[in-house]
Amino acid sequence: MYVKFAELPVFDQERAKAFYTDALGCQVAADAPMGDDGWRWIELSLPGATTRLHFNRRPDEKPSTEPVMVLVVENVGTTVEALRARGVEITTEPQEAPWQPGTTVAEFRDSEGNHMVLSDG
Repeated sequence: MYVKFAELPVFDQERAKAFYTDALGCQVAADAPMGDDGWRWIELSLPGATTRLHFNRRPDEKPSTEPVMVLVVENVGTTVEALRARGVEITTEPQEAPWQPGTTVAEFRDSEGNHMVLSDG
């Protein structure tokens, strides 16, 4: 069993698609019309993952206050530097997770204001 896709709230699908493909190296797995209002069914494949991201309509551009997703990466520090070089807003520098000693975490915001966590475990 696995999770097919995780819903990610976005306000601007094109901006979000560009962010996730350019900054995180995702590949577009699906991009098709969905109704008459211009909203599309967009799924992105994360590098090395079975689960895909699916864009869910967000009512406004108000940033999230809590993390909407935790992404596990091999090296948090290296990933933070790569994201920073691509202009991504890093909101918390790499540090040991208070809830899991020995695990490094950092936080960033995506193009839609979603609060995201990077973790090495």
